[in-house]
Amino acid sequence: MNNEAIRILDLKGLKCPLPVLKAAKAMKALPAETQVWVETTDPMAVIDIPAFCNEHGHSLLETQEKESTTRFLIEKAKA
Repeated sequence: MNNEAIRILDLKGLKCPLPVLKAAKAMKALPAETQVWVETTDPMAVIDIPAFCNEHGHSLLETQEKESTTRFLIEKAKA
């Protein structure tokens, strides 16, 4: 893992497919093995974010649900 602070990508309020599209765009700009918290209120994200990680080789390290927000800790795939 990269030693920088974990970034937070606030995608709350966006509806499917925007959370996954914006997460994908943000991940492209990051170095390999960077960890990012993706925060969303979209109920479909619990399906879409894990599928996105599987499709692109990213690691879904943790999922947290609190009230109407779901947080996903994603580590970008190795180069």
